[in-house]
Amino acid sequence: MRVVYFDCFSGISGDMTLAALVDAGADRAYVESELQKIRIEPFELQWKRVNKKGISALKMDVALDPNKRPTLHRHYSDIVKMIRAAGFNERVTAYSLAIFEKIGIAEGKIHGIPLEKVHFHEVGAIDSIVDVIGVALALDSLQAETIYCSPVPLGSGTVRCDHGLYPVPAPATLEMMRGLPIAPTDYAMEMTTPTGAGIVAAVVNDFSKGLPPMVVETIGYGAGTRDLPNQPNVLRVVVGTADAYIPKWTATQHIHAEQAHVHEHHHHHHHDHEHDHHHDHDHHEHGHHHDHEHDHHHHDHKHVHDDHKHGHQHDKHDHKHDHKHANEHEHLHRHDHDDDNRGGANTHKH
Repeated sequence: MRVVYFDCFSGISGDMTLAALVDAGADRAYVESELQKIRIEPFELQWKRVNKKGISALKMDVALDPNKRPTLHRHYSDIVKMIRAAGFNERVTAYSLAIFEKIGIAEGKIHGIPLEKVHFHEVGAIDSIVDVIGVALALDSLQAETIYCSPVPLGSGTVRCDHGLYPVPAPATLEMMRGLPIAPTDYAMEMTTPTGAGIVAAVVNDFSKGLPPMVVETIGYGAGTRDLPNQPNVLRVVVGTADAYIPKWTATQHIHAEQAHVHEHHHHHHHDHEHDHHHDHDHHEHGHHHDHEHDHHHHDHKHVHDDHKHGHQHDKHDHKHDHKHANEHEHLHRHDHDDDNRGGANTHKH
């Protein structure tokens, strides 16, 4: 199962999300070519690497034709028609419509008008439309099946918009985040935009404070426009798979369980004997030498277990049991790890 995780430690916006998804491996050429299907004024996507507090991130900007006056306001119903007429595949169309519907419902509630009559201002501009549909195309490119998100910091303070000076989070942003986990922030600024909140509300399947169970494959960083004083203003996107994780985790747990069973296994005999144990495991080799004194007859025992071979030799004894068994064994453990410490031998004496 393909998993995508939005790590919104510095908030989320439409341009940050698209840049982070492309940086994490979404097909940029696919996104750009599909966006040209939108019947709208000319535009192009501009990409560049920037550094945000030590993190290299991808910055995306929508550049408009300077010779064409852009349309700044659009009705919700016009945007829906635009998306349906573009001929995107089913997944991209569904994502795009879902995001704009979340924004439209929130705006309608704030302004007290029905969804069909909602008039977008900033969100109706070409850059917001490109951000939303671009995110839908990027998620489609990554074949995202389950999308997780961290709690979202919204910000505080005030922001100026077409209606005047509004509180942060903007009313529509806060409305879309109802019932969803938000995070505190010390910054008195807008950390999450209405477009960012619409993306989270529409496409996220579940929320997690940390990374969900997954095998991480790619990581992307999408840059915001502003620079924050004490942290990088980036959105981190982590892409991976969940299916492959489960059997690996189960196998590792089985190995640890087997090792625990071996070390807790005690042999109780009515005579002392000498043991030469050799254990073969996937990651470790344990050589255990237990020396005990006996006066007994000579016995050669060969025990074959699932993963161990025990060679037991009992030298002559006359039923004198001088047991030096309780915690007086010298164990030499040699662990050879194949993963990170090739050739590294750790010897423990206890």
